[in-house]
Amino acid sequence: MSAAIDEYLAGKDPDATERLLQFRDLVLACGEVDERVYRTEIAWARARVFAAAFIYSSRLEIALDLRRRVHHPQLREAFPTTKTVITHRLTITSDDQLDDTLTSLLAEAYDTVGPGTRNR
Repeated sequence: MSAAIDEYLAGKDPDATERLLQFRDLVLACGEVDERVYRTEIAWARARVFAAAFIYSSRLEIALDLRRRVHHPQLREAFPTTKTVITHRLTITSDDQLDDTLTSLLAEAYDTVGPGTRNR
């Protein structure tokens, strides 16, 4: 793990921190990514950011960019960010919510939005 991630996680809720690290493992398992650590979030990209996560209080908040609108039990909101991309914000409060359904949506984001959406 990088020093930047350690710095981002410093002082955050331990359970939410563990969930963020579990989500990060799911992202890294998708393939080669550019991990971008900011003061307020961690984002993952190929040519374009396709997923991001941040800790809010004791919750893990995830943003997944997809080319279609989906429904998910942890969906907080979904909104268009471009003409072809819809950002889905999910709230994760327990480890079992990092499930196969979320993993498949993450893989879809990696495959369809990560490479970039122009001329596709």
